[in-house]
Amino acid sequence: MSCFEKVKEFKKKYPGTVAWRLYQNASVVEEHLNPDEEVIYAFAGQKNDSFLDFFTTAVVVLTNKRILIGQKRVLFGYSLNSITPDLFNDMQIFRGLLWGKVTIDTVKETVILTNLDKKSLIDIETVITEFMMEEKKKYGYQRVENN
Repeated sequence: MSCFEKVKEFKKKYPGTVAWRLYQNASVVEEHLNPDEEVIYAFAGQKNDSFLDFFTTAVVVLTNKRILIGQKRVLFGYSLNSITPDLFNDMQIFRGLLWGKVTIDTVKETVILTNLDKKSLIDIETVITEFMMEEKKKYGYQRVENN
């Protein structure tokens, strides 16, 4: 299934998410998929820290190897972030009155996605966290539990 089909499925399941130009944003990620990568999960949101900014839609795609965040510019160009499991630190979820926010913290940067349907937050957190914890085991990371 393509990135666009997955993100369209997400938008249909969670219609309260504010996201535009899904095809254009998903096509940025499609261009950068490696031949051995398969799309596991995809969602869209505003790539910014403000619930009032509705014009910075990005598509987030979880593949079997990494997280890709694609954003097509309106006039020309695009941006792409690639987060591999070894660079993933943690994720924070914020649920507000109207929408939710996901913050993905990495070794090098922090990616903030806002204006997500509140009902989608549990789904997003579960899929990304389970994938990253499983992948980090391959890098030799062990989860430390406090007693």
